[in-house]
Order: sequence, then structure tokens, then C-alpha cells
Amino acid sequence: MVKNSDNSTPAADGEVPTQIKNLQLVRERRRHIIDSTVTLFIEHGYHKTTTRMIAKAADFSIGSLYEYVSSKEDLLYLVCKAIHEEVQDAVEDALSNSAEEKEQLAEVIRKYFYVCDKMAAHILMMYQVTQFLPQKWKQQVLVNELNITDIFIKALGQLSGENDFPKLDGKTLNLVGHNISVLGQMWAFRSWHLKKEFTIDEYISIQTDFILGLIF
Repeated sequence: MVKNSDNSTPAADGEVPTQIKNLQLVRERRRHIIDSTVTLFIEHGYHKTTTRMIAKAADFSIGSLYEYVSSKEDLLYLVCKAIHEEVQDAVEDALSNSAEEKEQLAEVIRKYFYVCDKMAAHILMMYQVTQFLPQKWKQQVLVNELNITDIFIKALGQLSGENDFPKLDGKTLNLVGHNISVLGQMWAFRSWHLKKEFTIDEYISIQTDFILGLIF
């Protein structure tokens, strides 16, 4: 795929450059491209999906597509970024209410699991095709994965010791944060089976009780 020209500029998405100056437009168009790409990668596989197929699915010309991304690797990286941003927004929203600390944590879990349900295809695809990223971005995906867990660790740290919320040591914060992250993603990985037995709300209720049981 043709690389961006030298006059391209970094977008809000990080290392992926763009030739478009309107960053809000970049976010909107890239999200549309990402969603179209995820469907194609799942249906046809990473290697068999061409940039021409991506452009057609997103209703872009090839030239227009190149203004927003320069390779399929760009798109894999942007999928990971999109997941992280959705989780960050959901957790910040959950912590912004005035509920008691225990209820705030339950809300963090609920909103995160809803993100995992909504973006199940993105999460599944991310783990299936990350191996095809260049080493630089493969490492960045791992960093982003840990950053998602850090969102929960920081949220727990913010609640720890407040009012009736137990004071948690660093090891416990780390373990519970990883538990939240993995249990949410399990819904994406195993939804083909779990949806036969549970609704997303039933799953959230059971797993929330489990996670809170690690603390209270």
C-alpha cells in the first residue's frame, strides 16, 4: 500500500499519520473504516482482505482511503486504539457519578462489559491478527492491552480505602484489575457458547458478584 506523503501530519490516533487536517473528521472516517475492516478480516482473513476490498466496504475510493491510512497494519493498530478509547470513556463515565464506592465499581464493570459486548468482533479480531503487525506496533498493542488493565487498577486505587471500601494493597489492585479486564474479554472470546446460557446482563451480574467477592 502506498505510504502517506511527507506533508502528512500525526492525527489524534497516535503514530498513524494522515493527510487530512480536520482531526474530528479523521476520527469519524477512521472509525467507519475500522468497523468495515473488522467485518472483512473476520469473514475473509487478514491476508486475503485487500485494500481495494476495504475501500469498497467503507464506500471510499482507493485514493481517499490512503488519505486516512497507509496500510492494513495501520488499521489493526487503530482497532486496538479504538477499543482502548471506548473502555477509557466508559470507566470515566462510571466514576463520574456520586454513588457509593461499591456501586461505582459495579458500574465500572457493567459499562466495561457492555463495551466488550458491543466490540466483541473487534476484540476477537485484534487477538487473531496482532501477530501480523510489525514488531514496533505489536509491542504497542501489548502496551495498549496493559493500559486497559491499568484503567481498572487506577479506578480501584481511586476507590480503595474510601468510606466502606476496603484498603487494597498493590498486589490485590493488580490482580483484581486483571480479573476485570480478562472476564470482560471472555465474553467476547466465548460468546458463541456463553450466549446459549446467559444474557449479557446475567453474565455481568454473576461476574460482578465474583469480582466484588474478591474485595468485600
